Amino acid sequence: MQLEGIRIIDLTRIISGPFCTMLLADLGADVIKVETPDGDPVRAQGEVVDGMSWYFAAFNRNKRSVVLDLRSPEGLDALRHLIHHADVVVDNFRPGVMEAMGLGWEQLQALSPGVIHTSITGFGADGPYAQRPAFDFIAQAMSGFMSLNGDAQSGPMRTAVPISDLVAGNYAALGTVAALVRRARTGQGERVGAALLDGLVSYGAFSSANFLASGRLPPVTGNDHSLVAPYGLFAAADGEIAVAPSNDAVYRKLMHALGLQALLEDPRFTTNALRVRHRPQINALISQVTVQRGKAHWVEVLNAAGVPCGLVQDLAEVFADPQVAHQQMVLDVEHPGHGSVRMTGFPVKFARQPCAVRRPAPDLGAHSREVLHELGYVSPAPA
Repeated sequence: MQLEGIRIIDLTRIISGPFCTMLLADLGADVIKVETPDGDPVRAQGEVVDGMSWYFAAFNRNKRSVVLDLRSPEGLDALRHLIHHADVVVDNFRPGVMEAMGLGWEQLQALSPGVIHTSITGFGADGPYAQRPAFDFIAQAMSGFMSLNGDAQSGPMRTAVPISDLVAGNYAALGTVAALVRRARTGQGERVGAALLDGLVSYGAFSSANFLASGRLPPVTGNDHSLVAPYGLFAAADGEIAVAPSNDAVYRKLMHALGLQALLEDPRFTTNALRVRHRPQINALISQVTVQRGKAHWVEVLNAAGVPCGLVQDLAEVFADPQVAHQQMVLDVEHPGHGSVRMTGFPVKFARQPCAVRRPAPDLGAHSREVLHELGYVSPAPA
């Protein structure tokens, strides 16, 4: 595995941090999830089947769980011992919490020279908002992300998934891997920071690039593309299809496939800029054709013509999709004592050392004695 031999002390909970450490664990790192006696709150959230939260299981595979009471001297002493043997420490506390625990940067370096400390925060390690409480919904609102979703009728809309948590977790994992590569060259540790707000501002570059160039706010277009037309959802006889002709060449293929090639000479639609200006008209003409046949027909015909086209699928359809199955994006993982848990698979594919579920999501404190004994800590697990 790519990160085999790397030991990570995971002080995170909820989503952003556990997603980061799960990605690192999937890559082969030994992730030791340090939990309070009450455990990660996600253990009790979502669908709980046979005592296991499938939500928790989906974000905490390939980890070991150690329970420590970090409010006690004994618990902190055990944590310091774990860090002494660690390559990486990951937390998603508010700024200042690690320092208050006596585990600021200087103390971490003293415990484990060359250690990498990765922190996920809401707004960054410092600055005017650093101490504000953070949540995905707030990051979506403040980043401009929400203002770009929805349409004129709906107003600003959040994404259904906690996108800022997942983006921050991704960036934190990427930063951690980069720091590990640098340490291999220099022997030096690193402080890695990722923030919910920063991540979504970064992901918004598609829209913000034009704003920064022109000073004009982008239009809110819902399922339409702000820069390309036609592009979006179109009615078929039995539902809607997603169609994405991203340039003039593909637009011409679309018109021929629909039998609308006469529109290629229509002065309203000869360039993309004109089509964007006359979006309602071109969309209406296309819909008059697509509504005459079913979704399956258009998916086959348009893709065969070289026009990107897909179904608008709900989750039941996603996980029944043959391509999703072929890519092994659904896994059935046996959790002893809890039965089989279905979860999403590995989005990054490796030819030589593919990711694998080496450990199911752990029960609370399942590895306390094992881990502490492994590292030479002979006292009982101080939980």
